Amino acid sequence: MQCATHPTVETELACSRCGKAICPRCMVYTPVGGRCRECANVRRIPTYNIGAETFIRAAGSAIVSGTAIGVAWWWFSPYPLLYVFYGVLAGLAIGYAIGESVSLGINRKVGPPLQAIAVTGVLLAWSLRSVLLLGDGYSSRFVFDLQSSVSLFFACFIAIGRLR
Repeated sequence: MQCATHPTVETELACSRCGKAICPRCMVYTPVGGRCRECANVRRIPTYNIGAETFIRAAGSAIVSGTAIGVAWWWFSPYPLLYVFYGVLAGLAIGYAIGESVSLGINRKVGPPLQAIAVTGVLLAWSLRSVLLLGDGYSSRFVFDLQSSVSLFFACFIAIGRLR
């Protein structure tokens, strides 16, 4: 007999539910035997099922939390000794806060596009901090220092991890 989906493939397999001829490429393994795709009812996991509304809510959460955290990051940046000592911890906290904010805003859904949105929120916070520091008259050397780059790296890493 010929496969129902691929008529050029000869097969001896049939769906265990409807009896339709299937080839090994079409067969979906289930606990009750091999089935065709229609009978196996293949669906995505709800946590990965992402619609347009989810993207809008994720972007809104990232913008709000990125702005709030960027202002807080700017507020604590003029204290170089404090910032140098707590820079890595600040990056971890920033990444966790933005990742958690996006995660809560989208009802704990996960996936690579949402990770990118969370990283965008972290980059927004870092950019806002840099712009506010330049507006305060700090030199660009202090604004784009190694410590804030390390904080940025850790913040992005943790934000991605929260939505994995």
